[in-house]
Amino acid sequence: MKQEVYDRFKDYKKNHCWQYEIRQQNLTIDLKRACLTTEQHKVLRINDFEFSYVDKTDKDSCGEIKRFIERHEWLGKLPARPTQRFVARLKKNGALAGVIIMATPNAFSHILGKENRDKEKLISRGACISWAPKNLGSWLIMSAIKHMVKHTEFRAFSAYSDPEAKELGTIYQACNFIYLGQKSGTAKQYFDPKRPDLGWFSDRDFRKKSKYVVYATNIGIEKNIWKKYFMNKYSPNWEGWAGLIKKELKAEERKYRESCLVRPTKPKHKYIYILGQTKKETKKLKKLFDKHNPGVLQLAYPRERGE
Repeated sequence: MKQEVYDRFKDYKKNHCWQYEIRQQNLTIDLKRACLTTEQHKVLRINDFEFSYVDKTDKDSCGEIKRFIERHEWLGKLPARPTQRFVARLKKNGALAGVIIMATPNAFSHILGKENRDKEKLISRGACISWAPKNLGSWLIMSAIKHMVKHTEFRAFSAYSDPEAKELGTIYQACNFIYLGQKSGTAKQYFDPKRPDLGWFSDRDFRKKSKYVVYATNIGIEKNIWKKYFMNKYSPNWEGWAGLIKKELKAEERKYRESCLVRPTKPKHKYIYILGQTKKETKKLKKLFDKHNPGVLQLAYPRERGE
């Protein structure tokens, strides 16, 4: 993560959201790169763009998406477990104008009941370029959701907006998402000064599979041996060999945690969109939502920016 991305979390104090700010700052150079004039960009409409799904095997497009997110999105980095990528391109010249990345949720909710927990997908990253028309973002989000419903088993699409970025979730409100309140996210975030490219991360990262490989290496266990004998699919096998060295591993975890910078964070706004392949399926899913979430049915959209 570049220094300006690190600083924005400390210093952003404007009254409007960060993505609006960055659109203003980037407009001149973005127009030049897309070979557009100010007059041309002002008359752009949704039908001037095409929507497409980007497969993970398309390395060139995935690299372009990564660079786009780093330049135009608040967090400035890809999510931990991206699964699907969608883009909007200008038909005229193929210029990349918007990106949506979906990912595996950090924790599955029971928004549609425990038996449907695997039907949820997280809209993890999203951004539009400065010269995009105002409603490109909402069109791109809904196009991505409809693609997911048509081609996958996912039916609930969660999303967050960050008060630190002065976000309200206006784009989700425009798409008629259901508001779930402002109580999501971690209370603290961490920053590794030796790995600024990682950006700020939650305490869940200390328990990632990749991190345990590092902890094990630090106490003298070779990577291949660790993976073969000490790991389950996603976490250490605490009932087996890993349990015998749990204290040493946890000591390495604490050591790494204490080497990181830490900052308090505010709860995020959370939204959800529910969609089935047919009106009948959508109606059934929304009944399940009403049954399992009676406390959020009348929540009003937030209107006041800030923390």
